[in-house]
Formats: sequence, structure tokens, C-alpha cells
Amino acid sequence: MRIGQLADKTGVSRDAIRLYERRGLIASDRHLNGYRDFPDGAVAIINMIKLAQSVGFRLRELEPEMRQIAQEGLGSEKVADLLVAKLADIDDRIAALRDGRARLLAMLEHVCPIHAQA
Repeated sequence: MRIGQLADKTGVSRDAIRLYERRGLIASDRHLNGYRDFPDGAVAIINMIKLAQSVGFRLRELEPEMRQIAQEGLGSEKVADLLVAKLADIDDRIAALRDGRARLLAMLEHVCPIHAQA
């Protein structure tokens, strides 16, 4: 399928598709006229990228795994490992935010005990 069709099916821009291709996340065949021809599997890969980004993954975090998936196919164990690692990262960030919040409340209580009741 051409880049416009892929963009329509996935809801991502043509520029994003070109970026994914430059980074090796998806591949296309080039025709003599320069048009890209993407396989049907590119839709699933792009949808997976979108889903991963919506839950906090950055593109650079996904690149090694997505390249491997593009070459070898999707393995549930690999995806599970990636998700477990991301959950641990999110838990670490939540803990850091809670700690920062507690320190801010302590500072606020020191400066103005009335406002510390928030």
C-alpha cells in the first residue's frame, strides 16, 4: 500500500511514517517512480507504536524492539518483557513524584502552616 493509504489506515501523518521508516521500524519497497509500497503488516506495527506511545513509551525506547519485531515477527514474551520494564519505570517515577510532593508539603508547612492542610 502507498504511504497515503497507510496514513489513512493508521491515523498517523506521512511525516511520521517516513520517520518510522528512516529509523528502521517499518520498511517499504521503492518503485522506479520513487513511490513507497508498504506491506499490510506495517499497519499493525504502526498501531503498536501508537499504543506504546500512548502509555508512555518514547520512540527511542521502542526502536530496538520494533526493529526486531519487524524482522522476526511479534513474540509475546518479548512484548511482556518490554511492558514489565516500562511498568517498573512508571512505578519509579510515581515514587519519585510522591517523595517530591511530600517534601513540598513539608516546606509549605514550614513556611505557612495554614496552607499545608491542602
